[in-house]
Amino acid sequence: MLTVEVVEDALAADAESMAGKLAEDHVASLVAAQAATLWGPDAEPEASIRLGWTRLHETSRPLLAEIDALAAELRAEGVDRVVLAGMGGSSLAPEVICATAGAELVVLDTTDPAQVRAALTELQRTVLVVSSKSGSTVETDSHRRTFEAAFAGAGIDAPSRIVVVTDPGSPLDEAGRAAGYRRVFNADPDVGGRYSALTAFGLVPAGLAGVDVAELLDDAAAVAPELSRDAADNPALRLACALCAAHAKGAEKVVLADGGSGLAGFGHWVEQLVAESTGKNGTGLLPVVVESVDAPGFAVARSDATQTVIGAPMGEAKVATAGPLGAQFLLWEYATAVAGLLLAINPFDQPDVEAAKKAARALLDSHDAGPDAGAGSDQPNEPLFVNGSIEVHAYGDWLPASVSTVDSALEALVAATPDHGYLAVQAYLDRVGDAPAAALRAELAGRTGRQTTFGWGPRYLHSTGQYHKGGHPNGVFLQITGAVEEDLPVPGRPYSFGRLQLAQAAGDGQVLAERGRPVLRLHLRDRRVGLAELGHAIMGLGQ
Repeated sequence: MLTVEVVEDALAADAESMAGKLAEDHVASLVAAQAATLWGPDAEPEASIRLGWTRLHETSRPLLAEIDALAAELRAEGVDRVVLAGMGGSSLAPEVICATAGAELVVLDTTDPAQVRAALTELQRTVLVVSSKSGSTVETDSHRRTFEAAFAGAGIDAPSRIVVVTDPGSPLDEAGRAAGYRRVFNADPDVGGRYSALTAFGLVPAGLAGVDVAELLDDAAAVAPELSRDAADNPALRLACALCAAHAKGAEKVVLADGGSGLAGFGHWVEQLVAESTGKNGTGLLPVVVESVDAPGFAVARSDATQTVIGAPMGEAKVATAGPLGAQFLLWEYATAVAGLLLAINPFDQPDVEAAKKAARALLDSHDAGPDAGAGSDQPNEPLFVNGSIEVHAYGDWLPASVSTVDSALEALVAATPDHGYLAVQAYLDRVGDAPAAALRAELAGRTGRQTTFGWGPRYLHSTGQYHKGGHPNGVFLQITGAVEEDLPVPGRPYSFGRLQLAQAAGDGQVLAERGRPVLRLHLRDRRVGLAELGHAIMGLGQ
């Protein structure tokens, strides 16, 4: 059963009124009918090739037998460990699907050398799924090259252990077929990456990992008639209208907490869908994923945020959704598309995503350090100063010249946050080995009273990166980078993973600064010691 409850009476009344108008205008049925004109003439060219997600519960059915057959082949060969190389929409959905089902899936959505190296284990039982809609994603291409070399080095026929998921005709599609990779799955080209949970991008890696992905399609099919119904109590209309009615009153952030849904990590999938779809033209809804309903930023959310619980309705929430995973995928996709209509933006493009990629590429191309240079000598710019084991860098001219410690730099960043603004923590570190960094979000939110997001870099570039550059211009940014103890070369490329990771951080920092956003980058010369020092500095904020 799928439910959306708007708990707050005033918000419920506003949402019901808005939903009634949308029902009169047949918006839900027009979305289901893939009416590309719904979002206006400027959006029509993109919308006309991005609405296939409304029927995936039907059109993805033929994939099921193919996935089952390949999974059986691999298991018969003793291959039962699945590594997924993918970014954004290519990794978030299968990660949620597998975590929810308790299936093993190693997700490689990083350029951190240590995390990549850690995935290069147990190769005898490993299959690599390379997922990229464009077929040219630099992170994913680097992973593919690295695993191909590792398989060959271990005496394994590399093509037999690589499965590709991509759009038809992409560079990866052509290269995969030419190389004789084990299987090339073509996804529906009429579905954007962040709406692709029920395409081959979500189903292939999850199915190979042993998940019953047919159940996802069944759950989506069960709610599809309800979500396409032109009625004010349509759950998707209710959700979209609640979020946009709150936004109209200044609640431009959507704070997401899990209230016992059992959908592991679902908030991070919603984060990408909503941020990348709505964060443009100086407007949008910024998802803030928090640790629990008791976390700082949720339980005492400011008036500039809408509280949303995924799972059982909670009395303190403004909006609560509940239902099985496949149904929730389709619910949030419908609601996000409708939110785009209400916000008067195109929910299917991402006009600001490419800027950071170009900046990172330019830094790599212009670098005069040799390909074997270590991270310590490979800094894109010299630090303003060093405090303990932390180098302090700033993009733009917002940081006062008198600042000389990490503590005072953090205080200056918080002070630079506009009214009703937010603080984004972006950690270009090892998501496994440097996992304690994620705890900084709650600490900062509690100490500063600011809505605070957390993203692992470069993964967030494919998620909230669009909003940070194109959404409400009231964010400040704390980047955390770290020295690399042992770098890892990218086969066939003149750079290493460590250099690529640092270039991605610096490139995004430059682009944000060009758009007037304050950016503070703290580079940890020793990651363990530096994180401890940073945590201590954060604990001193506000004292």
